[in-house]
Amino acid sequence: MKPVTKAREKRTKIDATDLTLEEKLLGIDRVTKVVKGGRHLRFRASVVVGDGQGRVGFGLAKAAAVPEAVRKAGATARKDMIEVPVKEGTIPHEILAKFGASKVWLKPAAPGTGLIVNHTSRALLELAGVKNVLGKSLGGPSKINVAKATMLALASLKKTEDEEVVDAEVPVDVESQEEGADEAE
Repeated sequence: MKPVTKAREKRTKIDATDLTLEEKLLGIDRVTKVVKGGRHLRFRASVVVGDGQGRVGFGLAKAAAVPEAVRKAGATARKDMIEVPVKEGTIPHEILAKFGASKVWLKPAAPGTGLIVNHTSRALLELAGVKNVLGKSLGGPSKINVAKATMLALASLKKTEDEEVVDAEVPVDVESQEEGADEAE
């Protein structure tokens, strides 16, 4: 199976203002940048947000203080949310995604299996509302690359035929629109 390296189709923006979202902090790291005057210390926060019903986002931000970094990462995660097709508590099909040196392999599982994946992918899948998945993290262990590979895998999942029929646009009857325009004049 060839790994997915780019999202298959353009994602639609999800408005997070009217959603009740749960936020989970993946980690806080101290990062330094060496400049002419010495070391410049900052904090990097990685945050996952989701509603448990198929919408999830990942955010990463840096700031001089920890609370500010967490707030900025949460705002980024809310802005970059994706829709995940969840079918009977699991994903619709097997997928392998790669980001950087990290690869994430996700496979649908039977009800009652639970989330058998690494810590980073588990946080994303829980907040997306997925209950049963088998998974494996391959390649680089970087927490950020694993999270981005998991997001890429979830964004690249194809919808089932039933969901595609519901999402398909209803054909517009041009004749009835023209008649309505004639009557309005």
